[in-house]
Amino acid sequence: MPEQVPKNFRTVVVTGSLGNIIEWYDFYILRSLAVSVFRPLGALLFGWLGDRVGRKYTFLITLMGMAIGTEAIGLVPTFDQIGFAAAVILLALRMVQGLCLGGQYGGAITYVAEHVSDEKRGYYTGWLQTSPTLGIVLSLLIIIACRKYFGSDTFNADWGAWRIPFLFSFVLTLIAGYMRRYFQESPIFQEIKAKQGMTKNPWKEAFLSANMKLVLIATIVVLGEGVVWYSSQFWALYYLQTVVKMDVLSSGIIVGVGLLIGAPTLILFGRLSDSIGRKPVILAGFLLAAVTYYPLYLWLGSATQPGAVNYPLAIIIVAILVSYVGMVYGPIGA
Repeated sequence: MPEQVPKNFRTVVVTGSLGNIIEWYDFYILRSLAVSVFRPLGALLFGWLGDRVGRKYTFLITLMGMAIGTEAIGLVPTFDQIGFAAAVILLALRMVQGLCLGGQYGGAITYVAEHVSDEKRGYYTGWLQTSPTLGIVLSLLIIIACRKYFGSDTFNADWGAWRIPFLFSFVLTLIAGYMRRYFQESPIFQEIKAKQGMTKNPWKEAFLSANMKLVLIATIVVLGEGVVWYSSQFWALYYLQTVVKMDVLSSGIIVGVGLLIGAPTLILFGRLSDSIGRKPVILAGFLLAAVTYYPLYLWLGSATQPGAVNYPLAIIIVAILVSYVGMVYGPIGA
């Protein structure tokens, strides 16, 4: 495909990344099964919508939906005030988040990928792949800052400071919404629309028997990537706080700094995949993760013993774990 990079493409990449940062910030400050279950449904729904009405509008819908769902959580009345209805409202809002997260992430990658040539696709989509990691870092910063400033009692109260991180997403949404006013439809989508080649049934075409082999392969790869993603980032924080019994501030610093150091590997391995292919990079990431996870976590545990925490070493270990995410996720958007 000839490269069709618009003049404002840097803004497009930054804005697309900002949207993903917001989505993953919102996702991380309150994780639940509802989000995990509804993400695939969101990907199907908004993937269909993106093929029918365009990437730009799907972008805006998912961004607004995720933001509204997150901000509303910060305003949900307590169980003492409205009883079981509080749990029902919370579950419904989490479902909205899950749907929108599933649509936002894939839509952003598709939008950027449709602007660039095959030779640079890994590099450019690699920039977007850093945004979920940065969203996690941002959520850690906001949560830690609120806990330290207000104290545990105020933070955990029914109408306490735990609501602030949810409400803060409104500010991020305004910024992303303002920047996205520059968005235009991708050149590929515009060309297909001009030739009246719009698909009438994206789901049916995607799951044709001729495509099922590719769909199954992609599904298996993404399942493996999910294992690497959660084992390298989410589990690192859980391990430090639950297994090692490290306090929230110390564990947040170790994981947050490790994430920042490791995040550029998503761009690095995306760029490498442009040169040597996507498959070798992704398979190498799977292999390294499978072989080294156990010893790395043993090493992390020994480096974070109570009273003898080796912060530089622990941060390096987390950064290594994140580099595996870079290997399997950096090329996948291409």
